[in-house]
Amino acid sequence: MRTVRILEEASQEAIEAAAWYEYEQPELGAEFFAAVEVAIDVIEENFIPLSPLPEEAGHTGAKRLILERFPYDIVAIELPEESVVIAIAHHSRKPGYWRTRSKP
Repeated sequence: MRTVRILEEASQEAIEAAAWYEYEQPELGAEFFAAVEVAIDVIEENFIPLSPLPEEAGHTGAKRLILERFPYDIVAIELPEESVVIAIAHHSRKPGYWRTRSKP
């Protein structure tokens, strides 16, 4: 089992996305949070390897876990002792916008 640390910026992105979904449809924000929590559990349990990011994201060493129901990636850097979630990134947002966060 890996330790997972979530950067404040990534946490804020999840909160903002959940608020938007909740505004669009009651209960959808909670479902988004649940999907993020499942993804974090998958990273923590190391069930499946994270996928490489598209080239536009740069060569940061970050990888992603794509949420199934929502158009979001959980972007993380895998270190020997832990995985660091650096972004909860919407697929339509500029790829690699989080690159300055990639030095945890």
